[in-house]
Order: sequence, then structure tokens, then C-alpha cells
Amino acid sequence: MSTETVLDALQDVLADEHAALYTYGVLGARTSQSATPALYDVLTVAYRRHRARRDRLRLLVADEGGEPVAADPAYAVPGPAQGVEQVQAVAREVEARSTEALAALVARSAGDVRSWALDEAVWSATWQVELGGEPATWPGAPELG
Repeated sequence: MSTETVLDALQDVLADEHAALYTYGVLGARTSQSATPALYDVLTVAYRRHRARRDRLRLLVADEGGEPVAADPAYAVPGPAQGVEQVQAVAREVEARSTEALAALVARSAGDVRSWALDEAVWSATWQVELGGEPATWPGAPELG
């Protein structure tokens, strides 16, 4: 069994959220609100959700007695992320990573934290479909697929 604590899992999800926000910022900058309004709107909703998630995680880490992990100055954005299909693919990857990190937090937590993490994992798994992905039987747990 892993010795990872709730605080470790919270920090992992927080680090993932920093990367997600950076990536969604890049994707938004590569998307035209006038030319592809539906994609722009989907990315904006996701960015706002991840920003709220990051803010909540900072509080949860502090509640566990930790110092919230800081964001890196920059992150690598997978692929060229040019055009609707590539932007959607990168965003799906962001949501897949988020779902996996949140599933690990669900496994390590209890009570309100666990309930919140499960709700957020479901949102990210669902958002992958919103971004053109296929539904998965075990989102966030590829080892069960």
C-alpha cells in the first residue's frame, strides 16, 4: 500500500491544477472567440472550473497544515495545439490527467474532501466527452480498463 497521505494527494492535485490552468490559458490564446465560439466557450468554462478548483485546493492544503505548492513559471503544452481538433485533444489530455489525480485523492481522503474530489473527478471525466472524447468505463483509473 502507498504511504501517500491526504496532504500529498492534495498537493499532487494542486500541482496538476497549476499545469491545467497554464495549458488552458495557452489553448484559449490559440482559439478565436469569433471564428470558433463554441470551442472558446468550452475552454472558458473549463478554465474557470480549474481556477476555482485550484483556489479550493489551496485552502484544503492549508487546512491539512501544508504550504500550497507553487506554480512553475511555465509548463510544456503537449503537441502543437493548432486548430480545433488539436486544441480539443490537448484539453482532453488535461482533463484525463485531472481525473486521474482526483481519483487518487478520492482513494486517500474521506468525508468532505473525498466528496468534493469525487464531484470534481466526475466533472473532468464528463468534460472529456464535452471536448469530443469517448466515454470511458473507468475514467481516472486506466489500469482498470
